Amino acid sequence: MVDPAARLSVQPDLTAAQRSNHLGLTAWGYDLWRRRALTLLTGEPFSLAREARLFLTSCRPAAGERWLDAGTSTGFYAGVLAAQRCRVDAADLSAAMLRRAERRCPSRHITWHQVNLEASGWPDAQYDGATVGATLNETRNPRRLLQEVSRQLRPGGQLWLMWVSRHPGVAQTGLQALGGLNFPDVAWVDQALPGLQRRHLVQAGAVAFGQWIKV
Repeated sequence: MVDPAARLSVQPDLTAAQRSNHLGLTAWGYDLWRRRALTLLTGEPFSLAREARLFLTSCRPAAGERWLDAGTSTGFYAGVLAAQRCRVDAADLSAAMLRRAERRCPSRHITWHQVNLEASGWPDAQYDGATVGATLNETRNPRRLLQEVSRQLRPGGQLWLMWVSRHPGVAQTGLQALGGLNFPDVAWVDQALPGLQRRHLVQAGAVAFGQWIKV
């Protein structure tokens, strides 16, 4: 179940994309979209299994490590980490997403939290690793989100990001205007992560996957 003690206040200043995630229909549809999204966005076959292999090969999460899945949505990365017997705090703004995630990924290794990680107040240096899968595109303040997640990493901890990066075309301009979405490029992400060093980056079409280490 969602940890009742972790139900911190959610700031009302959300993007249109974030607000839509509170709907049960959105959470149900997101599961279907997530299975096909990377194939559509990259223009090549890109299954969830391929994404999981890329993450596991790059980050090698180990049993007993403590990880944060920031913006877990329906729990894809939380489930991958739990299968490695990591202890996972899976956080999201949306109770609807968390309900869907818990049904999809029942595991004693995962604790579900409804919380705004841009202002969680959670302690410093408590995690061995953190995953952020596409939430960087939807959040109101992507720099603030990265700062808060980075703050909670221990020295030597790793951050894994999957996001849609800046790509030429009118589609991203329209999504920015209508949905409040962000499309940061890799240089911007590097600059927004002082104290972390990029170790690994894969770019597939408009989608970027990267690993940073806290020094």
